[in-house]
Amino acid sequence: MILTSSSPVSWLLALAAAVAYAVPAAAASRLGAAAARNALLVAWLLHGAVLVWGLWGEAPRFGFAPALSMTAWLVLTVYAVERQLFPQMQSRWVLAGLGAAAIVLAMLFPGQPLHVAASAWLPLHLALGIACYGLFAAAVVHAWLMTRAERHIRQAEDPHSGIPLLTLERLTFRFVTAGFVLLTATLMAGWLFGETLYGRAWRWDHKAVFSMLSWLTFATLLLGRARFGWRGRNAVRVLYAGSALLLLAYVGSRFVLEVVLGRST
Repeated sequence: MILTSSSPVSWLLALAAAVAYAVPAAAASRLGAAAARNALLVAWLLHGAVLVWGLWGEAPRFGFAPALSMTAWLVLTVYAVERQLFPQMQSRWVLAGLGAAAIVLAMLFPGQPLHVAASAWLPLHLALGIACYGLFAAAVVHAWLMTRAERHIRQAEDPHSGIPLLTLERLTFRFVTAGFVLLTATLMAGWLFGETLYGRAWRWDHKAVFSMLSWLTFATLLLGRARFGWRGRNAVRVLYAGSALLLLAYVGSRFVLEVVLGRST
């Protein structure tokens, strides 16, 4: 647990970030747009500081919860960029709640100490994997917004998504395509250079199996959209299935090792 393994600086940064996220999440209806935006910006900056300290601080650590925390931070980064393009976008409170939950989870389960990298390319491989998680997480968020907007349209209600339905659909599949490219690059690097990166050749463990299943699911989704025009709820279900498999690949396997089995390897 983090109570016996994390520094006071890490604790203070994490608590400050969680509180900053909680403000726009809990008081979304009472805060003005400018105040909520500023609170989320402060939380995003503090969250970034938590991640940097966790990897390059006094006692660097990493695991399933920090990976989820990084994923949430990347999703919020995407939101910040899109907010400039679509000022009417309204999902601030959901993402603030996501950020607060990710921070608290990483506080409770900070992961295992990082060892000296066997290869100078290992950080790049890890970065590709986390970026892949972030892109697919952004696709899932957009798919959820798309589903909500479609449901409101069917019920003749104001969708309140802030982005037109067709634009949400295009953005969703752009994130899926970008995530698929990074996932392919990550798997190829692990397969071809696993011995250089990790000191052992590629092996078919749980992480590799779930990663390949997710790759096949996303490949089927993109092929189905390009060849057969898949869209709507059926396409979203395939996206959710692929994302769940990818989540099980690293986060799931590390959760079992760190929490269920209490081991680092």
